[in-house]
Amino acid sequence: MRCHACNREIAIAPGDRVGFHDSCEGCRRDLHVCRNCAFYDPSVYNECRESNAERVSDRERGNRCEYFAPGDREGGSEEAGAARDALEALFKK
Repeated sequence: MRCHACNREIAIAPGDRVGFHDSCEGCRRDLHVCRNCAFYDPSVYNECRESNAERVSDRERGNRCEYFAPGDREGGSEEAGAARDALEALFKK
């Protein structure tokens, strides 16, 4: 998985779990957060594809969600990156 904050790759052995208090060695941010989860999806209700998950107000802070599964996406979405590139191109001189 990759840290949502610094994009550092975090090695997780098969069968291992990310603990509630684990943090990234690079930026010291919590790892057990919605933005690092495979179920995280900002385009769906509650920003989570797991329908039984409880609502979490801060997606970047550690939480105790039992449905957490390490995600493998890089920090930020491709759509957000494309939108940012388009804005930069629009305002370049």
